[in-house]
Formats: sequence, C-alpha cells, structure tokens
Amino acid sequence: MKAIVLVKKGNPEKAFELREIEKPKAIGTQVLIKVEAFGLNFADVMARQGLYEDAPPIPCVLGYDVVGTIEEIGVLVTNVKIGQRVLALTRFGGYAEYAVTDSIAVAPISNDMPIGEAVALATQYCTAYYCSEEMTTLNPRDHVLIHAAAGGVGTALVQMAKNKGCIIYGTASASKHQQLKEQGVDYPIDYQVKDFALSIRDIVKERGVDVIFDSIGGTSIRKGYKLLNYGGRIVCLGASELIAAKGNIIKLLKLVFGFGLFSPIGMLKYSKSVISVNMLHIADHKPALYQKLLKGVVELYEKKLIKPIVGGEFTVDQIAQAHEMLEKRKSVGKIVIRWV
Repeated sequence: MKAIVLVKKGNPEKAFELREIEKPKAIGTQVLIKVEAFGLNFADVMARQGLYEDAPPIPCVLGYDVVGTIEEIGVLVTNVKIGQRVLALTRFGGYAEYAVTDSIAVAPISNDMPIGEAVALATQYCTAYYCSEEMTTLNPRDHVLIHAAAGGVGTALVQMAKNKGCIIYGTASASKHQQLKEQGVDYPIDYQVKDFALSIRDIVKERGVDVIFDSIGGTSIRKGYKLLNYGGRIVCLGASELIAAKGNIIKLLKLVFGFGLFSPIGMLKYSKSVISVNMLHIADHKPALYQKLLKGVVELYEKKLIKPIVGGEFTVDQIAQAHEMLEKRKSVGKIVIRWV
C-alpha cells in the first residue's frame, strides 16, 4: 500500500516521501480501514519539527484520524462490521491507504457524511468535548476565552461554548474575525496588534473570565491566570509556541519560564484551577472514555448541534502545502488530505 512517510525533520517540502509499505492486518480487537481521507493536527507539525516526544522514530507514518470503510476485523471485534463506513482515531499510521486501529476507537457514520466533517470529529471535536464536558463545566453567561479560536479545536470549542450560552472571547488574526463572529464569538481579539490580556481586561474590567482554553502555552498561561475570575479555570491543551522557540535556547527558556509558577495556596485563595489535557494519552489509557466521547460528538453532529468547519482539502501529493498552511495558521477549521 501507499503511505506518506516522514523521512526527515524540518521543511515539509523535504520531510515527506510517498512510499510503498506493508499493508497492516487486523488482529484481536482491531479493525483495518480502507482510508478515504485523513486529517492534519498541530501535533503532526510538531512531530515534523522534532518537538513531539510521543512521535515514533523516523522514518514513520504520522496521522491520528481517518475516515473510510472497514475492510477487515479481528476475531474479537463485535461492535462494527466489514463494509461499514467509519471515522476513527489512529495511534499514528493515519497517513496511509490503509490504517489499523482498535475497534473501540471507531464509530460508524452515514455514507453521506462529508469527509472533512467526519475526520474533524475524531480528534478536534473529541478533544473539545473532553475539555468542555469532562474537565470543566460551562454555564450560561460564563465568560470564556478560547485561544486559536479559528483552528480545528478552537472552532469546536466555540460551538460547544455557544451551545451552553457562554460569552465568548476568541484570539485570532484580524483576517479571521468575521468568520469567528459567524461562529458565535462575541469578542474576536487580534493578538497580533494588542496584548490579548489587555484587550480582554478592557472589556471585562475587574470581573475577569471564568474559563480559558489555551493551546498556545508560555506566557499566555501566566497572563490568562491573572485574568481568571474567582472559581476560574484554565484548560491547557497544547503548547504551539514551541514551534517559534525551536532551536533558540533563549526563546525556549522564555517559553518555559513564561508559564509562571502557581502556588496551591494562591489557587486555593481564589478557587482557581489549572487543568492539562493530552488527548492521545487519554485514548491510550482510557479507551472506554474515548469511546464515550466519540459517541457523544457523533450524537451532537446528528442532532445538528455542532458542524465541523473544513479549512482546506488537499490531495496526497499536496501534503507539504497542507502542513505549511496549518503551521502558518492560514486555515480556519480542519485540514483534510484525500486519497480519493
């Protein structure tokens, strides 16, 4: 079978090769999926840059989410059947014509569900659902800040916060603000022009915000912590600032120390919380919970309470352009690579 293989770190134009590799087999509780398309995630960009410690050694096949048809099942599989169209979370290996994963990480979908929307549900929407439903509770009129609000997870969080009746602040470049407003962001914040914390403080005054979803890391965590209202929570779900700090020890140290120090005493005084999420490890170590999340987002989709945004569809020979688009934050929503 064909697969897009990461062969070296760095520039996406030189990092990937289309190769013939051995087709995997489904054993035990696994399923083999003939892949229609797979999605890109920011973790892929970090893996290409050598910044993602969970990535397998090079050469390797990246990829966490696929949509396709089940071609083969292991002898212990009972929840899905051969021939079903599914979306699935993979533990790497998604950038290929065939992908194998555990059946508990698979959900049947309709034959007419658009490819891009299906792929987004497996990672971005499960992550957003876990962050906003399991790790914290959103209440009507809560003031919620979502960093990178135009990204795949960001747009998912916006939709989920809007469903709860929250007041939403979203950081993104000015060119994406109209789209953020259409999604339900009440206050788009251009972080490139003015410090996001100062912009929000001008609006909320002394009240502060109730929940922050932060995929940036570094000083944004420290600044966000100061913005929190009594009982406020920061949910940390990434550290994309590592890309900017790569190879520069001074920037890297600034990033590390930029997170700030959080004293349990101070947190107790104001009832503040800092929560961390690594969705890959949740899927690894709590597969039943991931299955619950997957079923939850599919149900929300079927009820038309969420609708993933597709920021770009590419063919496999355009993998470098797709990676560059994601890395430079030029997209809104999910980026998808199609085999067909």
